[in-house]
Amino acid sequence: MPRKVTVSLQRRLNPDRKYQSVLVQRLINKSMLDGKKHVAEKAVYDALEAAAKKLNSENPLEVFEKALRNVSPNFEVKSRRVGGANYQIPFPVAGHRQQHYAFTWLVQAARARSGMPYSQRLALEIVDAYNEAGAAFKKKEDTHRMAEANRAFAHFARG
Repeated sequence: MPRKVTVSLQRRLNPDRKYQSVLVQRLINKSMLDGKKHVAEKAVYDALEAAAKKLNSENPLEVFEKALRNVSPNFEVKSRRVGGANYQIPFPVAGHRQQHYAFTWLVQAARARSGMPYSQRLALEIVDAYNEAGAAFKKKEDTHRMAEANRAFAHFARG
């Protein structure tokens, strides 16, 4: 198998039932625990409705897409060994990988909250991401800050 995931190896997801969106389907898949897709589906739909209601928006899908854009990182740092020393080298993040990070950070941040059902936690995290706040957005900011701090080592990047 190749080291990099080529386009031919990427799975094509079918859109979700309610919004006909592949992005929502990916969020459902990331939220799913122990193969219980129906439970994850209900939680995600409830969260999207609650987030849109909280932001006084008609379209939950627009709210979710904006929140996802706000959480998607543009740069990441990778460790590279050069001449006996390890350097954190900043790299731009590819499109599918941006989405992977965004979904992962959203779900992790929602699970880290406590004291309420998962759908409410996810809704609050989506609202926070929409407003450029919250744990998932902070994770993106930290990643960008690390990349900016290590910009001096960018010339070590191999193309």
